[in-house]
Amino acid sequence: MNAKVYIYIITTLASAYALTGINFNKFWKTKKIMEARIFVVLLSLIMGYLLTSFIVDFLSNSKVL
Repeated sequence: MNAKVYIYIITTLASAYALTGINFNKFWKTKKIMEARIFVVLLSLIMGYLLTSFIVDFLSNSKVL
């Protein structure tokens, strides 16, 4: 597989692990636990994508230097 896929998986897992330290239950009502979990999953996917784009762009631009 492509190295970008591996980077994407690693950064998504790392961002999901980092988000476990934040208590998102304070932002939702007590009966809305599923919505909070879906929010954390979507946020970790977004963070993983952005971090992967940054790493790949940084590595491609550092080869020019």
